Amino acid sequence: MDRIVAISRFLDRPSRVIGASLFWLVAATVLLKFSTVAMRYLFSTTSIKLQDSVIYSHATLFMLMAGYAWLRDDHVRVDMFYARMSARGRAVVDLASVLFGVIPLCMILGWFSWRYVSAAWQIFEGALFFGGLPYTYLLKSVILAFVALLLVQALAIALRCIAVIGGHDVAVFDRQLPDSSEGK
Repeated sequence: MDRIVAISRFLDRPSRVIGASLFWLVAATVLLKFSTVAMRYLFSTTSIKLQDSVIYSHATLFMLMAGYAWLRDDHVRVDMFYARMSARGRAVVDLASVLFGVIPLCMILGWFSWRYVSAAWQIFEGALFFGGLPYTYLLKSVILAFVALLLVQALAIALRCIAVIGGHDVAVFDRQLPDSSEGK
């Protein structure tokens, strides 16, 4: 079981690296949005490139940080019953969520977005609007990065769930503390 946990921690690395390096993008997105609003209401002007940059930064932030948010257990969960479960019970729910929810979602999204992203790269798809940022193909590529990062994180979480179900005292998510008092 220790080897499984070690592999899962290795699989966490992409989420940790991206999570640690993209926090600046939150401030950048807020500043970009503030700039577009200020330009519109204070100076009665606008910039399509600036508006596009808000879309690009927000989409990139959301898509690339999803695995990190899941690793940290910072995602939205309705846990009326989950919070009262034992560590093993939570691990079973989390493993089922990975196997029947996240992995199929990633496979479907990857399958259908591959051609979409490939077509954008073939023509180096440009701006969505006249005068906008000419890098739509790069923005669309973030979809595949999202799929890959979320899939790797799903495998890491699934391995830790298997370890917990097998009786190993390990936190499935970074914010969870191992609960050694619960039945082994």
